[in-house]
Amino acid sequence: MATFSRLVRFLAKDGRTYYGDALLPSGVTDIAKTTQAKVIRGDVFGKHEVTDQVADVRLLLAPLARDDVKTVRCENGAAQISSAFRKAPPSKGNVQISNKRLLFSQYKPVTSLSGPFDPIPVSQMAQEVPGLDYECELVAIIGKEAFNVPESRALDYIMGYTVGDDVSHREWQLKRGGGQWALGKGFDGWAPFGPGIVSSRFIKDPQALNIYTKVNGQKVQESSTRDMIFGVAKTIAFLSQGTTLLPGDIIFTGT
Repeated sequence: MATFSRLVRFLAKDGRTYYGDALLPSGVTDIAKTTQAKVIRGDVFGKHEVTDQVADVRLLLAPLARDDVKTVRCENGAAQISSAFRKAPPSKGNVQISNKRLLFSQYKPVTSLSGPFDPIPVSQMAQEVPGLDYECELVAIIGKEAFNVPESRALDYIMGYTVGDDVSHREWQLKRGGGQWALGKGFDGWAPFGPGIVSSRFIKDPQALNIYTKVNGQKVQESSTRDMIFGVAKTIAFLSQGTTLLPGDIIFTGT
């Protein structure tokens, strides 16, 4: 599916914007520290080539261009635990989970996407009352069409993984939105993600990843994807039932 290892999209020092395969110094795993990348030619979701052309990175952008994104979905396991990744990690042993599926999905507009170093705008409407909140989540990128896929094969349809912030406004999400959660989640720039997409070839188990959030240098969320109520494979399989997932679908996997 993908030939890259760590997909980045960046503004180069020559003034052009490229897709590239990040080149990291020995011992460095943080894609945010990328200073060079091999330029990728072609369709990152189709036929493409990682070339030998090396470009110097001026700024890392959102790892997918808006035109290459089909939908942005934000998943959640249950409304009552939407902030489960706050300082004390949740445990499946102390969270009561119904036998009925509680997974639900809402869409964010593609205009909510932004890059890892972009400022997050807060519109006048969102400033009327307190409620601004953060939700650091594992993000899965669909790499090929998925329809009615079983859980056992669901991960085969993922091109790669990144991390994102499902920025939310609780007052607009839960009280003022008339039941439409998107009103509290869909403002411009409220789905920053990146800085890169790690190929699924290198992440065999997406339920074995540490995840945390820092605000102004202070760690405010810390957990592991093993604590997710619904794992990535189960989520992808469920979303594909009767509905085709397309290359370029971005899925914030929630709690």
